[in-house]
Amino acid sequence: MNNKELIASMAAKMNAPKSVIEILLETTVTTCTELLVEEKTIGFQSFGNFEVRKKEERLSVHPSTQIRTLIPPKLVVNFKQSNILKDKLKDMPHHD
Repeated sequence: MNNKELIASMAAKMNAPKSVIEILLETTVTTCTELLVEEKTIGFQSFGNFEVRKKEERLSVHPSTQIRTLIPPKLVVNFKQSNILKDKLKDMPHHD
C-alpha cells in the first residue's frame, strides 16, 4: 500500500477529506522522524515500538571473492511488534 492508498483508506474510515488526512499523515511521519533522530522511542499501543539502535562495526566477507570489508557502525530503526499485533498476525492464514 502506498501513501495515496493509505490516505484514501483512512479518509474513508474517518469520513474525512483526503487533504486533511494527508496533512495528518505527513505531520505524523515528520514528528516520528524528528523523535527518532533525537533517539527517542515511539510507542503505538496495540501496534508496537520504534527505536533507534546502534549496529556495531563488523567484518563482511564477499562469498565469491572472499574479499573482507569492514562495515562501519551505524544507527538503524528497530521495530518491535506489540503482543496484540502479534496475536492478530498469528491468526492469519499463511501465504506459502
